[in-house]
Amino acid sequence: MNIATVLQAMTTLLWIGVLGLVILAVIRAMRGAKVRVMVISALIMAGVAVLLTVLSAGLVFIQPEQRGVVISAISPKGYREQALDPGLHWIVPFFENVREYPISRQTYTMSITPNEGQVVGDDSITARTSDGQQVLVDSSVIYAIDPSKVVTVHIDWQDRYTNDLVRPVSRGSIRDAISQYGVQEVYSTKRGELTQLISEELSKKLTENGLVLVDFVLRNITFSPEYAASVEQKQISEQQAQQARFIVEQRKQEAEQARQVAQGQADSVVINAKGAADARIIQAEAETKALDLIASALIKSPDLLEYTYVTRLGPNVQVMLVPSNSPYLFPLPQMSTPAPQSAPSIESFIPTPIPTPQPTATP
Repeated sequence: MNIATVLQAMTTLLWIGVLGLVILAVIRAMRGAKVRVMVISALIMAGVAVLLTVLSAGLVFIQPEQRGVVISAISPKGYREQALDPGLHWIVPFFENVREYPISRQTYTMSITPNEGQVVGDDSITARTSDGQQVLVDSSVIYAIDPSKVVTVHIDWQDRYTNDLVRPVSRGSIRDAISQYGVQEVYSTKRGELTQLISEELSKKLTENGLVLVDFVLRNITFSPEYAASVEQKQISEQQAQQARFIVEQRKQEAEQARQVAQGQADSVVINAKGAADARIIQAEAETKALDLIASALIKSPDLLEYTYVTRLGPNVQVMLVPSNSPYLFPLPQMSTPAPQSAPSIESFIPTPIPTPQPTATP
């Protein structure tokens, strides 16, 4: 509460008191009572009320979030060119009055949702894209009156700047901007660029009329039911195609994995076979070298073979039977050789038959 408001309240109370005293004085006068004191009191209160009325009419307090436009009957232009800043000010009573305008930020919302914006019901903006598709746009415009142009706003728009300036300029700027983009650009790739274009155009028009654009919010973009259904079907088709590509890629990976496993097994078989072949070659080379060494040793020491043979015989061997047609493997010079005897004929091994006695004839 400021001093101007207090003075106005006091003035009101005084005038009520004056009116009460006058009524009471009239009643007492009708009854024949003395009313001089009451009349004097009423006159004094009336004088004070008049004085306070003049003071309250001349004092104006401007709030910090406001600016005041002075409408003056004594000014050649009918108004003061300079708006009143926050604080207590004096104006000419009864010849000047003040219109207060807010310079704080204000929001104007246009939405498809009922009771969400300034207009009850569907207040979304219908626009068409460059390819002829219809879209519904929800938006909010955050703006404020330029403190240095409050007088201009009052002269041009008074208190109609919201409905007669902000609303139509915003809707027109949105429609003009959307008409420059295709429907897919509006809701996907160029949405940020679209918002920037609308903000620039709207800011320019509001500035020309004494307002400042604080921010423009592109809240939502709604499509027609037919286009929304086609977009949904397209997204479903794209998802199905993406899933099919994923399955194909998965099958390729599985086939590649199987091929790598088979290649690994084949490489393992080749490596094992090569290892076996290398081992056989090494073994053959070792055997060849061993035979060469044995041959060289035999050439240098012919008796080595006989010695090896003897060492391989069992320690208890006394007699050996060898085939008659096989020569001895080694000579035995230390042993005396008996005189050869003729081999017995087979007939000597056949037993002589015993003669059968003959019966004697009796004369």
